[in-house]
Amino acid sequence: MSAAASHSIGGYVTRGFEGVRDVFAENFERRGELGAACCAYRGGENVVDLWGGTRNRQTGEPWERDTMVIVYSATKGLAAMTLAIAHSRGWLDYDDRVSRYWPEFGQRGKERITVRQLLAHQAGLYALDVPLDRALVMNPDRLADVLARQTPVWEPGTRQAYHAITLGFYESELLRRIDPQHRTLGQFFQDEIASPLGLDVYIRLPERIPNSRLAVLSRPSWLDIFRGFPLRLAIDAMNPRSNITRALRGSELADDEPRVYARNLEVPSGGAVGTARAIAHAYGVFATHGDELGLRQTTLDLLAAPAIPPARGFYDECMKIDGVQFSLGFMKPGSAVAFGSSSASFGSPGAGGAFGFADPALGVGYAYVTNGMGTRLSGDPRDVALRDALRSAIGAESTGSGRAVA
Repeated sequence: MSAAASHSIGGYVTRGFEGVRDVFAENFERRGELGAACCAYRGGENVVDLWGGTRNRQTGEPWERDTMVIVYSATKGLAAMTLAIAHSRGWLDYDDRVSRYWPEFGQRGKERITVRQLLAHQAGLYALDVPLDRALVMNPDRLADVLARQTPVWEPGTRQAYHAITLGFYESELLRRIDPQHRTLGQFFQDEIASPLGLDVYIRLPERIPNSRLAVLSRPSWLDIFRGFPLRLAIDAMNPRSNITRALRGSELADDEPRVYARNLEVPSGGAVGTARAIAHAYGVFATHGDELGLRQTTLDLLAAPAIPPARGFYDECMKIDGVQFSLGFMKPGSAVAFGSSSASFGSPGAGGAFGFADPALGVGYAYVTNGMGTRLSGDPRDVALRDALRSAIGAESTGSGRAVA
């Protein structure tokens, strides 16, 4: 019996978006879905809000309306939102040097790195020269010293290499320097984005969230990884000295088997835990002028602008693929990962299949989350099918051919 059959799908879609619900059900029947949620906002209205399946394969407990799950690198989009707010408040210029705001950063070849280059994974700072453990992460002052003394692997601005874990720590320290209250990124996100919008998503998961609200991940086998990853990346993932292995060190800190996920710990590049509804809502605000968060149009225009490549182009030295584009902390649509209706879209995928993005051209905020981890880098088939159905629904709506809810 499929997960969809054993646990009925909950939620709703508005008129014209029934096709998204159909595809969500198909994911359980045809694409091996375990437990998941999908949500979309259009013009500020919640048009899709679906959940279903199993939140815990071992116990068979169902995925419910308020079930939350870790979204790994989809966290990066949420982290980038905090710096966008800082930019709108005049605290930050993306084209200034990082050292203007954080003087200690300007050493060992990092003197000329701009905020834009750092946020685009072009700084050559994708790994640390010390182990990244829980004690270090929980001591922001000590972590800042470690980050400041790092030496770029190559000349900043010349190459791209996915800063899988380190990026969020650099962003957090930069934000601490420019925020008048000197808050960490996770605290700033909670105070300035999650709480005002009433979002069930945390970059620092608090103790008060019970395990019963958290979906337990079902991880892929090594065989699944080899089948899903590009061959060179799969081989590199087994080499402890490879770029990608070094870049991913610290990703395990967000896991805590007795509590499902770590509590009161900020991994701002990969530790966010939340609902699809919350992530889609946040992106929906960014897709529709951002008034609720006080975003300026000049900031939103910068987020919508094309990514600027490093000197050697968009080949990623960690992921070993070409065409992945980053700008101002977000991923942009490119030949490797296509999403949204135009190049103005911006968002971030996460390991296993999660994805959230804003599509300003359509006024859409979208999110998909799952606990059945996939292995496709160019787009999880479950997520891609949902996004295609959403685009079809919006296209039908715009031509007046939307059908009534059954």
